[in-house]
Amino acid sequence: MEIIQTHKQRDNMKTVAALLLVLCYLAGSHAWNCREGPRLSSITQIDAGLGKVVAVNRFNQAFVLIGTRWYRLSSVSLKHISVGPAGMWGASNTNRVYKSVAGNMLQSSGIYYYYFHVNKCSLYCPTCSSSLIFWSSLGRAMRYYSCSPNNGCWGVDTSFRVYFTQRIVPSNCGNSGWLYVAGQSMTMIEVGTDGSVFGVNRSGQVFQRIGISIRLPQGSAWRSVPMCMSIRHVSYDLGRLWAVTTSGLLMQCTH
Repeated sequence: MEIIQTHKQRDNMKTVAALLLVLCYLAGSHAWNCREGPRLSSITQIDAGLGKVVAVNRFNQAFVLIGTRWYRLSSVSLKHISVGPAGMWGASNTNRVYKSVAGNMLQSSGIYYYYFHVNKCSLYCPTCSSSLIFWSSLGRAMRYYSCSPNNGCWGVDTSFRVYFTQRIVPSNCGNSGWLYVAGQSMTMIEVGTDGSVFGVNRSGQVFQRIGISIRLPQGSAWRSVPMCMSIRHVSYDLGRLWAVTTSGLLMQCTH
């Protein structure tokens, strides 16, 4: 009876969360219009890049969005997945790194991860020689980081502080130095292919970095992106902001 009651409570919570999403859609959020995204049960993490969208649920199952439907990517258990100009990469629940090759997730040797591109809170960068992949330390302790091809890299350290580096050299992973960006304590941060930057703070609030320019690549301020539900993860691509709520629902927002 206790198990049945637990399932009922969980279903009730999902119903309430779904109703809140409807209210979000009806009310709007200032300059952002949000609605419920394609449903993926118990989603925990999402990433979008080059028109592709991938996600992971709480069972460490990875999915890719095709049209309005989610399809299982691989039998490999992944706790984090990323897609973009460098391809599709993932970190397993045993902290091993995988890369998508011809539709299959193949293990990349040489390093173990807690989060994608993070090994026991140390930051690493892949470099290639022929068919081999080597990993070089980027010299800073991070819990999360994200890079754009032409707009630098953003990271969150183990104290939830935000850092930015304008350039990482692909051939040797050298960087232009990490600059502390004040104003918000973030749990995660993502930079889109076009350089747009979004992050989630420790209270589940979403912020966008504004004022980014050639003269000021780190931007000038944080702008709140109002959400009517607590958020755990975001990603941005092609004018669309994807947001995963702490209750395991997906929202997609347009500006």
